[in-house]
Amino acid sequence: MLLTRSLPGQAFPHEMRILTAVAIFGLVCLAGSADDNVARLLAAKHVQNQYLVEGRDLTVTYSIYNVGTSAALSVQLTDEGFPESDFKVKHGMPTVNWARIAPGTNVTHSIVLTPLKSGKFNFTAAELSYVPSEGTQPQIGYTSGPGEGGIMPERDYDRKFSPHILDWAAFAVMTLPSIGIPLMLWYSSNRKYRISSKAKKH
Repeated sequence: MLLTRSLPGQAFPHEMRILTAVAIFGLVCLAGSADDNVARLLAAKHVQNQYLVEGRDLTVTYSIYNVGTSAALSVQLTDEGFPESDFKVKHGMPTVNWARIAPGTNVTHSIVLTPLKSGKFNFTAAELSYVPSEGTQPQIGYTSGPGEGGIMPERDYDRKFSPHILDWAAFAVMTLPSIGIPLMLWYSSNRKYRISSKAKKH
């Protein structure tokens, strides 16, 4: 069963998460009305980062729900949507297996990737295969597909969100003469005035 989900730009809006949850709930109700004693898996793929940045960690989470009445057997999740030319896998595996997923339960899996390039990227659905009950043929399904998202160049992200310490340091160096020189002149003049005042008193 397929859930759809869009990815506008760099952010993943809260409203879309709510719509995804509502869609899952509706499909759960639909599957619960079936009388056959088989597993039914629903799967969602989520990009957890609010901003996608070149060279920085990107976390993808997969959630699989068994809304059927039997355990799902020989479950395999495979995501071939991250080519080596565009992403480096830092933690986790894009292919994972579960021996069984009991009815009414869910499992999650996460991978951490590093985007190697900036620009637009289409986050496609992952493939899910499982045996719905003993003695039946394997079934193939797909997770939700987050859709197209923009990966920011690291320099643009730093320019927008970094504390700009070097910029402030350069500003301080440039403004130091305009503040320091008048202060030194005032201090020197004030010191001479005090010395002159003391000399007149004596």
